[in-house]
Formats: sequence, C-alpha cells, structure tokens
Amino acid sequence: MSTPDSLPAPSANAKRLLWAGFFAILAAGVGFGVRGGIFANWGADFGFTGAQLGAIGGAGFSGFCFGIIITGVIVDKIGYGKMVAAAFLLHVLSAFVTFGATPANVTGLDAEAAKAATTAANAAAYNFLYWGMFIFALGNGVLEGVANPLISTLFPQNRTHYLNILHASWPAGMVIGGLIGWTLGDMSWKIQLSLYLIPTVIYGALFLKQKFPQSAAAEKGLPVGDMFKDIGLLGSAVACYLLVLFFSGMFTNLLTPAGATVEQAASVASTAGYISWGIGFALLIAVGVLTKFSIGSVFLFFLFIAHALVGSVELGTDGWIQNITGNILTPDQGKLLFVFTSAVMFSLRFCAHFIESKLKLSPIGLLLVCSVIAVIGLNLASGIETFAGALVALTVYAVGKTFFWPTMLAVVGDRFPRSGAIAMSIMGGVGMMSAGLIGGPGLGYAKDRFSGEALQTVSADAFTAYAAEKPSSFLIFADAKGIDGTKLAAAQKAVGDYAAEQKKIAAGGKVEVPVAAPTEEQKAVAAASIAGDRKTLVADSFIPAGMALIYLLMFLYFKTIGGYKPVRIED
Repeated sequence: MSTPDSLPAPSANAKRLLWAGFFAILAAGVGFGVRGGIFANWGADFGFTGAQLGAIGGAGFSGFCFGIIITGVIVDKIGYGKMVAAAFLLHVLSAFVTFGATPANVTGLDAEAAKAATTAANAAAYNFLYWGMFIFALGNGVLEGVANPLISTLFPQNRTHYLNILHASWPAGMVIGGLIGWTLGDMSWKIQLSLYLIPTVIYGALFLKQKFPQSAAAEKGLPVGDMFKDIGLLGSAVACYLLVLFFSGMFTNLLTPAGATVEQAASVASTAGYISWGIGFALLIAVGVLTKFSIGSVFLFFLFIAHALVGSVELGTDGWIQNITGNILTPDQGKLLFVFTSAVMFSLRFCAHFIESKLKLSPIGLLLVCSVIAVIGLNLASGIETFAGALVALTVYAVGKTFFWPTMLAVVGDRFPRSGAIAMSIMGGVGMMSAGLIGGPGLGYAKDRFSGEALQTVSADAFTAYAAEKPSSFLIFADAKGIDGTKLAAAQKAVGDYAAEQKKIAAGGKVEVPVAAPTEEQKAVAAASIAGDRKTLVADSFIPAGMALIYLLMFLYFKTIGGYKPVRIED
C-alpha cells in the first residue's frame, strides 16, 4: 500500500472537504459528549429508569441508521451539497424538539393532582427527548453518509489513515462535550446541549459551494442493483433485523395508551412486533428483487455483524461510561476521565498509518489486537477503586476502541469498491443502530438488573421502597426491576454530601449547618448502584471478546489467500 509521503499532495479542495467532514462529525461528538453528562439530570428531573435513559440515548443512534443508509443509496444521484443542507436543517430542528422537555409545574396542586401532572409531564418529556435525539442522529447519519465515501474517494491509496483522521473528530467532540459538562455543569442542560450548534455552523460554511467527486462505482455508471450485490440478502438481513427492533419499539411507544395495564401493554407490544417483522421481511424481499436475489458476500456479512458489535461496545459504552465511573468515584472525576480517554482516542487516530507501516499490522490485524485490548480495559475498569486506577484502566480501554470504527469503514472501502457508498453507509448504519437498540438499552438494562439484584440481596425492604415502578426489559432477557432514578439521585446526594462534609471536617474545616447523616437504606441504595455498574462493565467485556473471535477468523482467512490487499472495481 502506498504511503502518504509517496502520493501527490491533496488538493486544496480535498483538504477543505476533509476538514468540513471533520467538523460535521465533531458536531455529532459534541452533542454525544454533552448527553453523556446530562443523563443524571434527566433521571433526576423526570424520574427515568436506566432502561428509559438508555432508550433515549439509543434514539441518538437509531435515527443515524436511516440517515446514513438513505444517503448512501441516493447521494450520488441527489448530490453531496443538498444532503449536507438537509443535515444542517435536521441538526437545528433537533435542538427545538429536545428543548420541549420540561418538568411539571405542580404549584398549588394537591398531592393527587400533582402526581398526575408529573406523570403526564414526564411522559411528554420522554417523547421530546427521544424524538429530539432521533432527529439529531438522523442529521448525523446524513452527514456521515456523505463524509465516509467522500474521504474514501479522495484518498483511495490510504483509506485507513485518512478515515481515522476524519473520525478523530468524534473523540474531539466528546472532549469538548465533556469539558462543557465539567465547566458548565451547574447551568441548564439545555444551554449545555445547544453548544453543539457552533461546529454545526462551521461545517455548513466549509461545505458551502464546494465541488464534490464521485465514487468509483458512480463513475462507472453502475446501477444501484449492482452496487447492492455484494451486500445481498445476507448483509441486508443484518440491517433488517435491527430495523425490526427499531420499528417494534417505535410502534409500541406510539400505540400504547396512557395508563395502559400490563396486559394491554403486552398486547400492543405483540401487535407492534408482528408489524415490525412484516416491514423487515418486506424490505429484505425488496433487496432480493433489486439484486436478483444475490446471496451477497459472506465476508461482508461477518463485517456487518462485527460492526454491530463495534457500535455496541464503543458508542453504547461511551453513552454510559461517564455516568458509571462518576458513580463509582465522583461525578467530577467521571467527567475528567471521559475527557481524558476521548483525548487519547483523538491523538491516536492520527497514528493509524504509523501503526500499519512500522508495526506491520494489516487493518484486520489492527482490529484483532484492539479487540483484545478492549476486553482487558473493560475488566480493569470494573474493579476501579481510585482515580489513578481508573485512569490506567480507561486508558487501556480507550486504546482498544480507538481504531474500530474508521478501520472497519476502510476495510469495506478496500475490499468492496463495487458497492460504492452503499456498503459503507449500511455498515455505519448497522453500527449506530446496534448502539442505539442493543448497546445503550442493553447496558441500561444490565445496570437496572444488577443494581436491583444487589439491593435486594442486602435489604428486601429497601428494594421495595426504592424499586422503579416499571420493570426494565431487553430483547429475550427476563424483566428486571431497577432502582427509581429520582430516589437513587436523592440517596446518592445524601451519601455524597455527608461524605464531603466528613472529609472537610477531617481536614480541619468548619461546618456551620451539619448535613444529616444518610440512612442505612440510602447507603444500601448507593452501594447497590455501584455494584451494578461494576457487573455491567464485566458483562460489556464479552462484546469485544466476540469481536476478537470474528477478527481472528478473518485474519486466518487472509493468511490462506496471500494476505490482505485492497482490490479495484475492475477486479
């Protein structure tokens, strides 16, 4: 593979498009980083469970799938400029929808009326936050549907290097988002979240009036059916299954009436499932007709499965890691760790070419090594007790997850040029959809389940008093009752305030108004939440372990055919 030094210098237009894409993904990273820091605010303001918060965070990914897949199919026909303009409008609209979430005003109401008003306001807030995140993700998907094939086309001889530079903007955005939460944490969460609009304006200006290239497949004039053949029924089945999960959740939320009984909710969920599976099969048949029922590439099928796992372990975990480490240590330390590990990722993504050339690692070898490192990092993080220990553990985890996403895109660009923008877009959509429907909600479910079990083991009475009213559910796993978000926040505050006061007294400080000591139940609730977080990280480590197995099989496959090499569309 040619090195950047042996290639002609990129044109001014190519450099501008690279940095325009950089700022576009930066805007997405800022929004993601801020959201990770305000989950606790939403839980305290609206009483959401971990599963509900996971679902809201998940909507911040699932909309991405629709945006990137639709963009991948039509971008060469519609034009890059028009798609960027659509993404810009979606980003602005998402801010207005999200900011509609407002706590109930119960002033002057009796207890029963106040409870009813709070329930209604919380339900409305959930919908505002869910759909605001979905629209935001839709805009992100459109942008990445433009940026990935664009950079792959501009720099075909060294896709891994330049795609990693493009996606260095994601951790950079998370650093900025984390710093916003760290420095402006006392301000309204709406003000914090609105700051992602600054890089939005910048990418809009950089993309303005630029000339865009076409992918190799578009230049050859290949019809969409031919571009889809490598994806075929196998690859489409992965995407369609995730779409079934999305539609099932969406229809269940839309069709379940307020105040529905358990039986009514179950009936609605069953109906929503049938509708969703019908849509999934219809889409799969449509792909079959379009490709003349091509089975597709088995290798690409496993790449899609691996990328679904990438989305779950990288983005799904990132959505929770600040909350988890902040709970085990302190909220400020959790924010600092999030910023630091994101900075590690940002720096390392500029080093992909060095690793490939100096360490003689192919893209598949790089992915295999990173998977093993990620397993180690998550298990180390589950046992952290001090800030220094957390710094080491999360640095290991950050190194492991750094190269997953852009390197996977580079592999698709290298091995499947006939599929043009479509295969890259579908794989990006699979990763984001998995993060939104499996990674985020799955970790939220795990946190609810393990925390509830830990509290029930210590005190059945405390579990009865603090358990969430609604049980958490996830895929085929049994329902589990977690801890009510509002009650948990109150218990954590009582424990934290008292501990801070005792630390101040031990250091010789004076206290004018003593803080009340937390009750035994509050201590048990706070401890159970931490125990749940630790077990959640251990469970999370099984995802990169599965990825390591897939990459090992791919590595052995390329060994049998003479090594990993990019292919041309003529091949």
